[in-house]
Amino acid sequence: MRLALDTNAYRAAAEGEERVVKFLRAADEISVPFIVVGELRAGFAAGTLGKKNEAKLTGFLGSPRVRVLCTDEQTTHHFAALFAQLRRQGTPIPTNDLWIAALAVQHGLPLLTLDRHFAHLPQILML
Repeated sequence: MRLALDTNAYRAAAEGEERVVKFLRAADEISVPFIVVGELRAGFAAGTLGKKNEAKLTGFLGSPRVRVLCTDEQTTHHFAALFAQLRRQGTPIPTNDLWIAALAVQHGLPLLTLDRHFAHLPQILML
């Protein structure tokens, strides 16, 4: 199984939430959008356990099963289409989450997330 990982799912796994940990253990490939990496590091910088959390993240990202997803020109097309869809629906989501969704759609990946607002995007298979 391949999947994309949202920020809150990483945090839940780091805290030992079994449901999330189970998905990560079963995954052959875990894709982490660069936005997620940035959100995590911003949280570390604002917290009191920054060095400890950074070390855990660095170890996680160093796994051969994990890759960081970066945007490219094609991602912008997915972002724009999802943005327009959400606007028509009257169901906007935070911009960072829109980028995460665009990367998941672009790469055909289900998203492991705890954010229910991704349900407004039927293109996103939420785990």
